Amino acid sequence: MTDDSGNPRPFEEFDAKLRAARGERPIETGPEPRNAGIGTGMGMGVRVGVELISGIAVGGGIGYGLDRWLGTKPWLLLVFFFLGAAASVLNIYRAVQGLDDSVGLGQAQRRKHK
Repeated sequence: MTDDSGNPRPFEEFDAKLRAARGERPIETGPEPRNAGIGTGMGMGVRVGVELISGIAVGGGIGYGLDRWLGTKPWLLLVFFFLGAAASVLNIYRAVQGLDDSVGLGQAQRRKHK
């Protein structure tokens, strides 16, 4: 693309220079740390534990609060406890499958299967 005087536009010049600069610089990769898998596994284990406990605690807390407010003890506590447990299991499944990096489950599944 050119402007009225036949010269390339400044943005395109900058883009061409940027691409040339990126192509000249080699990507530096160092040796992989020996214990790289251990930290990743421990991180996933901690995340799974936190997901499980937090989902159950939030569901139970909401159920307990609604039971006290509405006087329906223990029914809403039980319902929200199981809803929290189900949400926890779903979050753990998504984390283990690597589907949690996009917003929304459908978008994450489409992105993973490309």
